[in-house]
Amino acid sequence: MSSAKQILLNPALRAAIHLHSSKLNPQVAKSAAACLSSAPSGGKHLLPDLPYDYAALQPVISAETMELHHSKHHNAYVTNLNIALQKIDDALSAGDVSSLVSLQSALKFNGGGHLNHSLFWENLRPAAEGKDAAFPSEGVLKEAVEQRFGTYENMKKEVSALCVGVQGSGWGWLGYHAGTGRIEVAACPNQDPLQATTGLVPLLGIDVWEHAYYVDYRNVRPNYVNAIWDVINWETVEKRLVKAKSG
Repeated sequence: MSSAKQILLNPALRAAIHLHSSKLNPQVAKSAAACLSSAPSGGKHLLPDLPYDYAALQPVISAETMELHHSKHHNAYVTNLNIALQKIDDALSAGDVSSLVSLQSALKFNGGGHLNHSLFWENLRPAAEGKDAAFPSEGVLKEAVEQRFGTYENMKKEVSALCVGVQGSGWGWLGYHAGTGRIEVAACPNQDPLQATTGLVPLLGIDVWEHAYYVDYRNVRPNYVNAIWDVINWETVEKRLVKAKSG
């Protein structure tokens, strides 16, 4: 899967911030500039390719669901994120504080949707690799899970209950708390990104918006949550944990 390349704030943006510094609240300007500087090379976020075919997660997740979820839903977040970033750029250049503030919700929703889904696709691996494949029998992830939950099965139960209990649309997460050095569970509504809203570094995210499972499971979310454990990519989860622990 392709990853976004960070770019430095371009000279025009720096000039705009300086020019309108008397009009803009410093925190608003700083936030807007950070958003724009996160855009990949070329200035546009792109829909990432999947590291597997749409049919690779069957029977847990159908090819139809995967195609709709990736090419329609995720793509919409990417498109609307780019639109929001362009509007932020225009508002920043104009010193339009009101527009900058009003665009924050669109940025949070669409930016979060893009970020969350990019992480989600990497969380998954082909069903052919076997049920609950490759949860490590030793190492950093196993130790962290046992420290926090006692057993792998206890972790699954707690995360599953959290996901099923999300009201409306949202995500269930397993994240790393840098302050305690432990992994924790958290639920986020809508497309709120985990780290930006809780401080936890995302390790594993489960999308419980109905578009993630309705074709296959109708409105029976518990069945979807129970099944998705069969296609979790634990190698990716462990790599994220190792990176998070290293700072």
